Amino acid sequence: MIMSDEERVLVSRTVAVPADTNPWGDIFGGWILSLMDIAAGSIAARLARGSIATKAIKDVTFDIPIFVGDEVSVYAEIVKIGNTSITLDISVTIKRKSQNEELHAVKGTFVMVALNENRRPRPVRQKWNES
Repeated sequence: MIMSDEERVLVSRTVAVPADTNPWGDIFGGWILSLMDIAAGSIAARLARGSIATKAIKDVTFDIPIFVGDEVSVYAEIVKIGNTSITLDISVTIKRKSQNEELHAVKGTFVMVALNENRRPRPVRQKWNES
């Protein structure tokens, strides 16, 4: 999958289950961050054509709670491609069990770094359309 830097793409969709809850019955924020990090890593690895690592997670906001049974969708949008890093905005929307409306739940910015075989930063390939 190749994407331009102007499009927001659906990376994953799942349903929140009881195993994903905190002690108060809401979906655990760490589970959501994990989904977001996986989405950022997936897109960045494809663009970098190789290994990547999370460098930073910035400005994460949890705007509404997520409950068991909610359909959780994770979207990615490229913000910037640097020499060794890719910055992405990751957003999470939900659909409640009994509703059809998509609600904005979480957003954050993830900075991913391309790594070489020694796990050190390496240049990101700028020409995505190369074979």
